[in-house]
Amino acid sequence: MLTDIQNRNDIETLVSTFYQKAIPDALIGHFFTTVKPLNMAVHLPKISDFWESMLLGSPVYSGSPMQVHLMLNQLSPMKPEHFKQWLRLWSETVDELFSGEIARLAKERGHMVARSIGMRLEDLAR
Repeated sequence: MLTDIQNRNDIETLVSTFYQKAIPDALIGHFFTTVKPLNMAVHLPKISDFWESMLLGSPVYSGSPMQVHLMLNQLSPMKPEHFKQWLRLWSETVDELFSGEIARLAKERGHMVARSIGMRLEDLAR
């Protein structure tokens, strides 16, 4: 039986497992490998901070995810299908690893983040 997301270790497991799927993905992987190659040793702690803040309420994240995505979008336009794929992989990873209220929240917040960033990028393209 799956348990709920409870702590930083769970967040790190979720994030690293997600990137194991996203990096080789045919639709979105190029954002992580070609457009702006990620240094995973640097990125994983930052993105884990973001999700720990979003899901567990820990004030550990400082940064601007919007700024990062604006820069990426300038290098290679991010389209609705990219966000849809990101969400599919994110939700699939959550469901494979966890079950419970925080896991549900992880999927809801993932939708919120993708929708917010996607809408902002669409507005800028107009």
